[in-house]
Amino acid sequence: MPETRIPVIDVIIPAYNEEGSIAKVVAEIPSVWVREIIVANNASTDETKNRAEKAGAIVVDQPNKGYGNACLKAMDYIAQKQEDPEIVVFLDGDYSDYPEQLPDLIRPIMEKNMDMVIGSRALGNMDAGSMTPQQIFGNWLATNLIKMIYGYEYTDLGPFRAIRYKKLLELQMADRNYGWTAEMQVKAAKQKFNCDEVPVNYRNRIGKSKVSGTIKGTILAGHKILWMIFKNLI
Repeated sequence: MPETRIPVIDVIIPAYNEEGSIAKVVAEIPSVWVREIIVANNASTDETKNRAEKAGAIVVDQPNKGYGNACLKAMDYIAQKQEDPEIVVFLDGDYSDYPEQLPDLIRPIMEKNMDMVIGSRALGNMDAGSMTPQQIFGNWLATNLIKMIYGYEYTDLGPFRAIRYKKLLELQMADRNYGWTAEMQVKAAKQKFNCDEVPVNYRNRIGKSKVSGTIKGTILAGHKILWMIFKNLI
C-alpha cells in the first residue's frame, strides 16, 4: 500500500484443537502489518498452544468452549495493553483463510474510511468442498435477511474480517459461541457503520470442522445465527 501509513493492527485467532494448522496460519500473516498475533486457545487438548507460541503468537487460554468465548478472551487481553490497536483482524485457525490477504481487508479502512470490512468468500475463489451446501445456503439466507431487515448488503458471514477497534468496542459483543460473526454484522448494520466487503479465497481446512462437520453443530449454528438476526430487532 504505497505512501499509506500502516496502522496498529492486532490479529485474533480463536483456536480449538488446530495443532495441524495453527503454525501455518501464524507464519503466513504478513508480520510487517501487525503488532501482535493473539491465539485464543479454546480448551484445546492437543499441541495447539505450543505450536502457536513456537510460531510467534501470543497465546491466551480460554477454558470455556465457544468461538465467541475465545474472541472475547483475546479482546480482554488487548484491553490490558497500554496502547490500543487501531484495527483488529479476526480469522480462523484452521488454514481455510489466506492470511496473506490481510492487507486487502485493511485498505478500505485506511483509504475509504470504512469501519468494518468483511472478507467475502462468496466474492472470491472457493475450493471445491471448502464450504458445505448447508453453509452456502445458510450464508445466503442470513445475508438476505439482514438486507431485508436492516438494509445492509453483505454476501457472506465470513470469519476473516477487519474492524476499527473503537467501533468493535461500540458493538458490545456478547455472543459466546456460534453467533459471533452474525452478531457483529447485524449490530454494525443496526448502528449504521460504514461497511465494505473484499473478495477473499477459501480452501479446505486442515482437520475436521467442529461446527459444519457435524449435523448437530450445523443445526445449532444455523439456529443461533437466525436468532441473532431477529433478536437485534428489539
